Amino acid sequence: MPRSGSAVSDVDLLSRDFAQDPHARYTLLREHPQVRKHVVKTLATEMYAWVVTGYDDSRALLADPRLAKDVDRLLDVMAANAVNPDDKPAGTPRSMLFSDPPDHTRLRKLVGNVFTMRRVERLRPWIEQAVDRLLDAVPVGEEFDLVERIGMALPTYVIGRLLGVPPDRHDDFRAWNSVLAGLENTAAEKREAHRRTFEYLTGLIADKRRDPGDDIVSALVAESRDNGSIDDQEVLSAVFLLMNAGYETTAHMISSGVFNLLRHRDQQALLRADLDLVPGAVEEFLRYESPLNMATIRFTAAPVRIGEVVVPAGEIVFVALLAANRDPARFADPDAFDVLRAEKAHLSFGHGIHHCIGAPLARMEGDIVFRKLLARFANWEPVVPETELRWKFSAQFRGLDRLPIRLS
Repeated sequence: MPRSGSAVSDVDLLSRDFAQDPHARYTLLREHPQVRKHVVKTLATEMYAWVVTGYDDSRALLADPRLAKDVDRLLDVMAANAVNPDDKPAGTPRSMLFSDPPDHTRLRKLVGNVFTMRRVERLRPWIEQAVDRLLDAVPVGEEFDLVERIGMALPTYVIGRLLGVPPDRHDDFRAWNSVLAGLENTAAEKREAHRRTFEYLTGLIADKRRDPGDDIVSALVAESRDNGSIDDQEVLSAVFLLMNAGYETTAHMISSGVFNLLRHRDQQALLRADLDLVPGAVEEFLRYESPLNMATIRFTAAPVRIGEVVVPAGEIVFVALLAANRDPARFADPDAFDVLRAEKAHLSFGHGIHHCIGAPLARMEGDIVFRKLLARFANWEPVVPETELRWKFSAQFRGLDRLPIRLS
């Protein structure tokens, strides 16, 4: 049972029903006058956590330094809030995602210095060619899975190229990340996926040290060697973070964007009439179906007031991005899919010092792939009824498992 004074809603955030229809349930939670505790699962550990669903509270908390992420303290707080006191939270490496200033400031600056807009922009011609190759391979008029052939394939290729990961290892990362993000996988399975991922990355970093290239891993290795401003473990953690965070959210944005343009033919027609509307439409894809259900885990380093509730120090807090992006207090008619929507201040990339460093790359990929999809294929047809589609069973990500489609 939860600790004294906690309140756990009847809404089960870990159920398959929730994964298939989170919006109706988040509406119920958002309408509740007080923030409440729920059972949430991360890093293979079920724990009692405060879940924030309103936009204003979410945006403020994402930038609040009292919500900390330091991994050493985090593991202790997770253990204290575990549903099963005998569960030992799975360890996670220190990285800019699981650190606070000043470590976060140093690591974010270092990664930002090599993951630059200039480096990203230099990839634009290559990304355009990659999209063309993927679309050339589409079996025109025949069924194919858009999630697998385009949604997952493109961002995996792109982040792999940025990092210098050979294409023949991309599928390994997708398999390992699927285990790490899945709700059904055991702690032992997640530990094994961690082990295999880090074993491979350790070898990759050693290869780049011997034979550097024009990629981010080589640049981080050079920074470690020449300036000593980032140690080997931090290089490893940074590469792990970029590889795993660098493709899945973009992949789900692409597939859910296509899905919603299939459902809303009038919105598809608007984009076909003016492809310069695509960048704004990408923002609506991100708002309407945030590829991240919840922001990554945080804990209260000091008491924090959330609405009428003061959350004590030592508590777990999750910000539900999917819910915040549909808050009617912030977005007019939030459940309407509107590619012309003027309000674009969604939280899908987070906010504050942990704002997604790869957001410009994701936006570029979305702009390129949707312009080319709309220009090359006049007819988009779903193959199966919407009721047969399934959403990923994950507490972290929001994306379709498959999207069978015909393009012609």
